[in-house]
Amino acid sequence: MSELASPGQLRMSFLRVAMVTVPLILFLGILSGVAAGSGYGNPWFAALAKPAAMPPGWVFPVVWTLLYILIGFALAMILWARGASGRGIAIGLFAAQFVLNLAWSPTFFAAHRMGAAFAIILLMIVLTIATTLAFARIRSRAALLMLPYLLWLCFAAWLNHSIEVLNPNAETLAPGAGSTQVQL
Repeated sequence: MSELASPGQLRMSFLRVAMVTVPLILFLGILSGVAAGSGYGNPWFAALAKPAAMPPGWVFPVVWTLLYILIGFALAMILWARGASGRGIAIGLFAAQFVLNLAWSPTFFAAHRMGAAFAIILLMIVLTIATTLAFARIRSRAALLMLPYLLWLCFAAWLNHSIEVLNPNAETLAPGAGSTQVQL
């Protein structure tokens, strides 16, 4: 059989990939946040002084949901680009930055280690830039889908640092502070 796939078949193929990547990225991101007790419902976080530019609590789950959907589609585009030069490196970079993404909430919200969380997010930004550049070589649209995520990471890094500066003794603000155990 020497026939090429029709445009409709190609779209369905991409959608099958996206139907796995988007929910998986979304699920893992939400699981990390929930397991770490992230957000304003966390008594330790609620007790912290926050910068004036801190968005209201409802913004974070909305933004992260949208960002996880976008990067899930970006990853699907790269996974779908079989045979593309640099695809393996791009996927590896995405995986590395996403592992750091999943580690940030437990480090910040559960372990109360703002300095370590800041280091994680800075490394995540570097890897996300590298991922975006690698994606751009394969599918420019995938790289464009990564840009809102990259911008939000920069804002989140600023928030992380600002909260750390405003709360130099943050690890001692709540009972059990400094605990590195995360309960699922």
